[in-house]
Amino acid sequence: MKKITAIIALAACALSLPAVAEVQTPVPGVGVDNVKIARNSAYMAVDMDVDLQSLKVGSNRAVLLTPYLVNDNDSLALYSVGIYGRKRYFYYLRNGKSLLSDGTEESYRARQKPNELTYHTLVPYEEWMNGSTLKFKREDYGCCSALVDEYLGELGAYHDVVFTPQFEYKRPVADALKTRTLSGRAFIDFPVNRTELYPNYRNNQIELAKIIATIDSVRRDEDVTITSIKIKGFASPEGPYDNNIRLAKGRTETLKQYVQNLYKFEPGFIATDYEPEDWEGLREFVVGCGLDRKDEILALIDSDMAPDPKNDKLRSAYPEEYKFLFQAIYPALRHSDYYITYNIRSYTTPEEIRKVMYEAPHKLSLNELFVLAQSLEPGSDEYNEVFETAVRMFPNDETANLNAANSAMQRRDFVSAARYLEKAGDGAEAVYARGVLAALQADYDNAETLIQQAETLGMNDAASVLEHIQEVRKYAPVTTTNE
Repeated sequence: MKKITAIIALAACALSLPAVAEVQTPVPGVGVDNVKIARNSAYMAVDMDVDLQSLKVGSNRAVLLTPYLVNDNDSLALYSVGIYGRKRYFYYLRNGKSLLSDGTEESYRARQKPNELTYHTLVPYEEWMNGSTLKFKREDYGCCSALVDEYLGELGAYHDVVFTPQFEYKRPVADALKTRTLSGRAFIDFPVNRTELYPNYRNNQIELAKIIATIDSVRRDEDVTITSIKIKGFASPEGPYDNNIRLAKGRTETLKQYVQNLYKFEPGFIATDYEPEDWEGLREFVVGCGLDRKDEILALIDSDMAPDPKNDKLRSAYPEEYKFLFQAIYPALRHSDYYITYNIRSYTTPEEIRKVMYEAPHKLSLNELFVLAQSLEPGSDEYNEVFETAVRMFPNDETANLNAANSAMQRRDFVSAARYLEKAGDGAEAVYARGVLAALQADYDNAETLIQQAETLGMNDAASVLEHIQEVRKYAPVTTTNE
């Protein structure tokens, strides 16, 4: 079975994928916890918890702590944290001098510094930051702002990895014939114990019009050829079974003749069938109603008892319930079900298929919708609409659900994708798609397992996707925590 592969770079997936080593003391006297380097759209976020409890600063000293992003010759200093001894602090105040970083840092007197500081900054993202390293510098200053010591540590690297899953769309099997069936139910009234049909009797005009309208809706369509019509008549369970056979069979034949006279179909074009007593219909009604002895009545209906004794016992053992059923339910059991089977011509060009999709999508096959999708830009609104239409027209088809799931994943509708994949079967493409969905949701353990299963089932592209998932996982967001 042919398939198409769509490779889409999901911009929303190009988020932070930091790899951060566990570093407790990048510089003397300072601990760093919970380091996160993240890209969010056009910005880079850097977060960490800075432990200052062990940092000692003399009265005539000042310490400046500064994180840096560095990549070869490019670098960016993030905002600093300044810790000032008593004499240094008052020196700056007395002399009207700005602090060590021109007043842009977060500054504290040594005796008032917090034991732990939550550090957060957001800076505009630039291309050189991909692959950059987050470093941490400590600078010690003495009299006259002289640099007396310097330490440099490393916290981690940032890698902007874009997950570009390959979505494997499966081509449906082309139908040799597009055969459809329209069905309906009419409640034709006949005089008691008679089989003659009177169109103007009671509500018959409306019920006969339903049958005619259904036939005409197909017959007048130039793209459609009616291949058969079937009418099945049903009678209710009261009265002798042999007489009900006569009524169901005779009334069905009368209705057939009425339709035949209207349309002049070829002899044998209209097939008939009949059900002398609609016990199954009665059962459905009883299940849905609130009868006090419903379970007992259902057990009787389901029994192997012959029809006449069954109805007699229903009437004698449950008189109140039977009265209700006879008056409210039995009339609805006298009905005629009709089925119009027809073929639809094939549509070959994307332009023609597009027109039919918007006007009468039920006339298209899955393969025709797939042909239209191939002519569209993967991921576009119309492309997605095609697969949504396909799964709406064929809600239980595995291929339709698989392709709709792929389309949903491309637009990052993971809830819909998961729902469609429940009905996509267990073939290689479906297992693979479940693996891609797991990876998109950062469930990498499950993703790898599913992709490996898909490879075992014969999915040729699975190996490369598995490598890609492992690469993404390598740089997945990690928070370092000191135990």
